[in-house]
Amino acid sequence: MNLDTKKILKTLNPRKVWVPVVLGMGIVIFMFINDPDVSADSFKLILNASSGPVLLAILVFFLRFAGYTYRIKSITKDELSWTSSFYVIILWEFASAITPSVVGGTAVAVFILWKENIMPGKALGYVLLTAIFDNMFFVIAAPLVLLLGMNTVFPDAVGTSEFVESSLYYLFFISYGLIALYTFIMAFALLINPRLFKWILIRITSVRFLRKLRYAAYERGTEMILASEQLKGMGKKFWVKVSLSTVFIWSSRYLLLNFLMDSFANITFKEHLVIFGKQIILWVVMLISPTPGSSGTAEYFFPLFFKEDLGAYTLITNILWRLFTYYPYLFLGAIFLPRWLRRVFFLRKEA
Repeated sequence: MNLDTKKILKTLNPRKVWVPVVLGMGIVIFMFINDPDVSADSFKLILNASSGPVLLAILVFFLRFAGYTYRIKSITKDELSWTSSFYVIILWEFASAITPSVVGGTAVAVFILWKENIMPGKALGYVLLTAIFDNMFFVIAAPLVLLLGMNTVFPDAVGTSEFVESSLYYLFFISYGLIALYTFIMAFALLINPRLFKWILIRITSVRFLRKLRYAAYERGTEMILASEQLKGMGKKFWVKVSLSTVFIWSSRYLLLNFLMDSFANITFKEHLVIFGKQIILWVVMLISPTPGSSGTAEYFFPLFFKEDLGAYTLITNILWRLFTYYPYLFLGAIFLPRWLRRVFFLRKEA
């Protein structure tokens, strides 16, 4: 994997935070102008929020971050200190926020771990394992949601054009199929038979019009073998910790919106389950967004899923949801990136 410092730091440029901010706010302004149910008074509705659920939303925000920090420390078998784990998660989330969801930030994450004194082969193994577990959550959870509530987790045609409704179905199933395919290929390559994966890549690039990619395929295959070797001999305790922490992380993320919505609307337990399921479907759709951190895409689809539950509170909840789940990592990354660069490039050399 090419860990070109200049290219990585160009990706981690704090100035890039304005691109997703403008995209997200642009969609909010578009909805403000074009939705007859939205007015200046919509923003005043935040004063009606119940404090209890809002405090719970703040709590799960911090719990999710703590879960991420704990998981990366566990995956690296405590090679990372708590301070290093904190920086890794902040900058990893920052990289994910300023790059398209469909692209991801694998190289950036490997670079960050490498600068935290983890060898590239190990770092790649840890990053790929994290991605596999995150994607596996959706691969398993999405079908369960559909089986338990197919008629309630997708927006109906009320207030939504049939074209948009059908497009959501297609987007979901295309996105789910791509995620599932990628996850199973990566799981096979990393955890089952990396050498066969390398052989297949080389065979595929033996075709005349793909021969230019053969060297890259050889490199990717070799990297996968090295990454796989880092995960050999992990005990049952390791896999249980990673699995449970992954479920905890994503559950915390989704419960945050549940609590925000509960602060404005009287939501029953059954409705909470439906809202939780809707978020899984929405997130699968967002994963193929071409925009940085799904900015704009998330804000656009949010009212399609939740306007029926929130009514007049849809816009303000949409804004609060993104303020809690997305924008903090943009600004925290911009704040902590210079400190981290000074820490790994200058302070360690001086020491």
